[in-house]
Amino acid sequence: MRIIFVLIFCLFSQPTLAQKLLILGDSLSAAYGLQEHQGWPALLAADSPIELVNGSISGETTGGGLARLPALLKQHQPTWVLIELGGNDGLRGFDPQLIANNLQQMINLVKQHNAEPLLMQIRIPPNYGPRYVERFTGIYPQLAAANEIPLWPFFMDEIAVRPELMMQDGIHPNAKAQPLIRDLMLPLLQQLTE
Repeated sequence: MRIIFVLIFCLFSQPTLAQKLLILGDSLSAAYGLQEHQGWPALLAADSPIELVNGSISGETTGGGLARLPALLKQHQPTWVLIELGGNDGLRGFDPQLIANNLQQMINLVKQHNAEPLLMQIRIPPNYGPRYVERFTGIYPQLAAANEIPLWPFFMDEIAVRPELMMQDGIHPNAKAQPLIRDLMLPLLQQLTE
């Protein structure tokens, strides 16, 4: 009887693993030009019902994210992985098929580690013409549908149209924009735990 009690106690007293979101992004999520605590991931972490790990690096491409992802998955053991990548690929005119392949491999890796991939829609300026932009933009809904994973809206859609929220380069959100991005992301985060 005592052995059974001990087993039951051990079973119910085991610490539950915290739910965790790994953000795999580029400068838009890496607080480019700001202090780390000013960036939207740090602001979101303060209000988040789950633990956030920001694995974003300024200048990151889908190829770079793919190369770093296995180590990040092993180190952090996330519940979800938000993939916010592709903007730098698009700005450099990379082949959309290469971008799609890299993103698909990341989705596969996340699933292999028993985590749930979340894909963010990315948009780019029309530098390479409407055909390239259309092909690039279409990557994200196609991958989300094919893999049956959530496609989160691009948080810059509501920020980039307001010059007062952008840095002088016209690409990166400034400090004023970060709390607004946090507010856009929080409901999406809360949906994960519902």
